[in-house]
Order: sequence, then C-alpha cells, then structure tokens
Amino acid sequence: MLDALQAQLEALYGIRCEYRARDFLVDAESAKALGGTGRAREELLVSSDGESVDLALYLEPALLERVSRLEHEPEALLDQELGGFCEVTEGVSHFLYVAQTANLERKVSMLELEAQAEVDKFAVCTLLRWGQHAASWATRLMGTLFERVRYSETLTAPERWRYVEANRLAKRYCSRLLPAIRERRLDALLSELRQAYRLGAEAKLAYFAR
Repeated sequence: MLDALQAQLEALYGIRCEYRARDFLVDAESAKALGGTGRAREELLVSSDGESVDLALYLEPALLERVSRLEHEPEALLDQELGGFCEVTEGVSHFLYVAQTANLERKVSMLELEAQAEVDKFAVCTLLRWGQHAASWATRLMGTLFERVRYSETLTAPERWRYVEANRLAKRYCSRLLPAIRERRLDALLSELRQAYRLGAEAKLAYFAR
C-alpha cells in the first residue's frame, strides 16, 4: 500500500524520491521515544542537526491493515475506508514532501506541510475515480475533506489553528481545480498541481490562498 501510494504521488507531481516511506515505518513505542505524541494514528517524526534530517513514520498497524486489505479495490477503498485511506495518504505525503525539501536544502513549515497534504488527499482520491463521474465525485470530496470536518479535542491551540488554516488554504486551492476536473482536462490538472507543488514556503501558502 505505501509503495503504491508513494508511486501515485510521485507520478502525480513528476518527481522521484530515492527513499521509500515503508523503510521508515516505526512502531508505537519507537515513535513515542522519538518524540511522538502517542495520541495520533499517523505521525511523521523529524529531527535535524542542521546538516542532516532524520525521519520516522508511524502509522497505526490496525489502520494500515484495514486500508491495505482494499488496496486493489479502489471503489471499495473509497466507499468503505475513505477516512483511513486519507490518513495513510497524509503520512506518505508528509514523508515525501519533507524528503523532497530536505534534498533541495529548503526549510518547510508545519503549515505548508499540512496544507500540501490536504491537497494531496484531494488529488489522489479524485484521480482514483477519474472519468465520466469525476466532477461529481470531486464535489463530494470537497464537502467531505474541507467542510464536514471535526478536530480532536486533544489538540493544543496552536495545533488547532494550524489544521484549521491548512484546511482553509487547501479548500480555496482545490476549488480552483474543479473546472479542469469538470472538463476532464487531465493535462491541465496535472500541470497546475505540479506547478503549485514546486512552490516553497510563503509563496505556496500565498498561492493556495488566492
């Protein structure tokens, strides 16, 4: 599942990462020892000494197992495990984006990371049902991912602000993708997504907010 998701994201954005997310998976005990919160089903753990970056990815085993069972049944996956699939996608998205920015020796903010993950979830889920009914599916996704949202009560005030703001930015950006989806212009959609993906830091956030 993780290899397939990473390959989808790499194809989507026209990039290639030499590292595979599956090789950086850790268990709950290790994640907590590395600074994890212990309350999330998905966490990317990052540490840096200024010269190198160390990554570890935690995905709750039960979550990964449920989603992986439907890996080869995209329709059932989206119908039965959309929430879980989005959580796993977010983990791989975080891993890939941090790996890419580290390779470019560029800093990345938590807000930028979360906003890009929200866009990635929308894009991956839309393309899994690309075709005649893509527009209606994408419209449903907009409601599911960006409107009917609840935030954990365990979040700190700064964490909650970051997730709310990432949601707001991604919603504005993804709404601008809908015309290309309605017209089934895959070339235009991919071109736009790739351009935005390569923007960094404040430029990306400002672009999403337009």
